[in-house]
Amino acid sequence: MARPAAVTARRLTPGQSRRRPRHGWAGLAFLAPFLCVFAVTVLAPVIYAIVLSVFRQRLVGGNSFVGFDNYIAAFTDPKFLEGLLRVCVFLAIQVPIMLALALLAAMAIDSRRLAGAGFYRVTLFLPYAVPGVVAVLMWGFLYSERLGLAGNINSFLGFDLITPFTGQWILFAIGNIVTWEFVGYNMLIFYAALRTIPEELYEAAAIDGAGQWRIVASVKIPALRGAIVIATIFSIIGSFQLFNEPNILRSSAPGLIPTYFTPNMYAYNLSFIGQQANYAATLAIIMGVVTAVIAYTVQVRGSRQENR
Repeated sequence: MARPAAVTARRLTPGQSRRRPRHGWAGLAFLAPFLCVFAVTVLAPVIYAIVLSVFRQRLVGGNSFVGFDNYIAAFTDPKFLEGLLRVCVFLAIQVPIMLALALLAAMAIDSRRLAGAGFYRVTLFLPYAVPGVVAVLMWGFLYSERLGLAGNINSFLGFDLITPFTGQWILFAIGNIVTWEFVGYNMLIFYAALRTIPEELYEAAAIDGAGQWRIVASVKIPALRGAIVIATIFSIIGSFQLFNEPNILRSSAPGLIPTYFTPNMYAYNLSFIGQQANYAATLAIIMGVVTAVIAYTVQVRGSRQENR
């Protein structure tokens, strides 16, 4: 007859105490610098923004508590909703294209059949090292229909083939800049994940007669799921934070890029030009929540697929 679990539990040796081991404060002391910086740079601004979002500055009477009125106004604000929809379209189109290009580049470099793989790896990563402002100015010059490459090509052909500064193409033009900047960064994430795959898996697949496409589908892609989830989350966060590219290009196309082109631009202009810090804080809190929910959903779905 089997003994009860309580009886079969670990027996104490003579002189051994039942008291739980005492944990010192050394671990907390190591964490303290991080916790202090985190509280000052992350928690405090978020709490301050939340407090600002429930007040409203009035011409008469100063700041007054309005509860959720700013949030209700935000969800009925056509400018904010237009910017949010534009960013969602940008996210749905640009992020899959960018990650697909990065994945193809990482696969090609890791295949060991590409001559000069190190050169291509560095070349693809170089745009990420270029400051974002410089990259936008450079592409803004190329997009120019008077002095840039687009204008020269149109003049050579005799008709307008490339028109990035039009309402139809301006979002794609911005997406092209972002893709150029971050393909190399995501390629490096995928390439680093590919280098962690054990050689034994490739040897076993070769013994089983698997070709290159079969190895990609059955070995490399499953091993890259975690990296793809991470790159997707980073790209989602970056898309909702879209600011530099449209804000700098606005000087070249002021009629095409309004001050509310993206939610971040709208909040910036409301706060620093419109002097509406309370409403800008409300928009910032909403965008933070939307980004966190979507990123968390992607992470959960990715983790479930990885654990299957």
